[in-house]
Amino acid sequence: MRKFLFFIFVLFVVLPGGWLLFNEFEQKDPDISMALPSPYLKRSYEISATITDRGTGLKQVKIIIAQGDKKKVLLDKKYPFMGYKSLLMAAGEHTETFTVPVESWKYGMVDGNAVITVEAWDHSWNGWKRGNRAFEEQNVIIDTKPPRIEVLTKVHNVSKGGTGLAVYRLFEPGIESGVRVGDNYFPGYSGVFKDPDVYTVFFALGHLQGPGTDMFVQAVDAAGNIAKRGFYHYIREKRFKKDTLNISEKFLSRKMPEFDLREKEADFIKTANPDLEKFIYINQTLRKENIETVLTPLKDSEHDLLWKGKFLRLSGAANRASFADHRTYKYNGKTIDKQYHMGIDLASVSRAPVPAANAGVVMSTDNVGIFGNIVMIDHGLGVATIYSHLSSMGVKKGDRVNKGDVIGRTGATGLAGGDHLHFGVAVHNIFVNPVEWWDISWLKNNIFNKIDDVKSQL
Repeated sequence: MRKFLFFIFVLFVVLPGGWLLFNEFEQKDPDISMALPSPYLKRSYEISATITDRGTGLKQVKIIIAQGDKKKVLLDKKYPFMGYKSLLMAAGEHTETFTVPVESWKYGMVDGNAVITVEAWDHSWNGWKRGNRAFEEQNVIIDTKPPRIEVLTKVHNVSKGGTGLAVYRLFEPGIESGVRVGDNYFPGYSGVFKDPDVYTVFFALGHLQGPGTDMFVQAVDAAGNIAKRGFYHYIREKRFKKDTLNISEKFLSRKMPEFDLREKEADFIKTANPDLEKFIYINQTLRKENIETVLTPLKDSEHDLLWKGKFLRLSGAANRASFADHRTYKYNGKTIDKQYHMGIDLASVSRAPVPAANAGVVMSTDNVGIFGNIVMIDHGLGVATIYSHLSSMGVKKGDRVNKGDVIGRTGATGLAGGDHLHFGVAVHNIFVNPVEWWDISWLKNNIFNKIDDVKSQL
């Protein structure tokens, strides 16, 4: 009988009690996972934290921000003891996730270093029932002030479809900056001047952007604070030509086979005039894709002026089409499309040697749809020249060229009706009027003199 009672005692008292003590004295700390959107605190800022306990359950969670002797408790949440239910926690987990806003300017804190800490305790009897404690901290920088900008250039006269130059100074490192023109953004470059805090930016007005277009320097620091500084500018209105191009059956039958659109070809075969439908697709959809392909490399432009003097024009060539001509395409007297011509067509003799307009680095040599064989030269600070429809290319990507070096020969590749050079100038991701770059007076007044004037101020 005694043995039976002892067995009952062990089974229903000792073992449960031992299991209770074993679990309630567990020594596993809670797990803390803290996610900060940035090491820089700005006005719109939230901390995300996930705390997990795989034992007796969470007892308390605290989130605190501290700067010197200033402390602010952002979160202090307590959880009741779950009694016997806590015995089952060892087989599961207790997880809580928090998203806590931080408004440091309301806590009497100033710009500078601060510390964010997350603490968590569980209901363990370990440490005289104080529980197991987990602790994590991360250093942050309170930054609520926008960057300072000083515009150093005084006059900015820009024509519709033309280029401008601005120089400005920043007063702290790690700033992303440039000029906004309407919806377009042109990054600034440090390197033209000895002072690394002085930035140079070429910006442009698209051929459809005229007077009234917003224009300002913008700077964004690592904390996301944005500063905008306007500058004096005058936008000249400019009218561009209108032109009509008659698309013939002869042109379509000669040119359309040169374009292999792969699976898209099947769509045109089903139509009444496959070559015409293919031309319209090329002139609209493929044109947009090709322009993006051509302009994308400019994001890697070198951070210095690589060129000097005015840009060269194809020798002895006549203008066959102008920049921003508004073209109407007609077939059998009916309008089938309208597009803008974003360069200047120059024609001389067949397979004429094409010179580099100025010194730079070859960014691209490729066949790009409507442009045919192209050579693209980076002249630094987001400025590039593009030479299209070439019959041959005499340079490769990465080559450094001098003004006048022969880079290829004119041709009729791409969507060209005859042998000529389509010459384009781009500023970052916008085609601009090449005529300005051939004009030494324009270059002196709008670029060289402005750079010299800033150098005299530094």
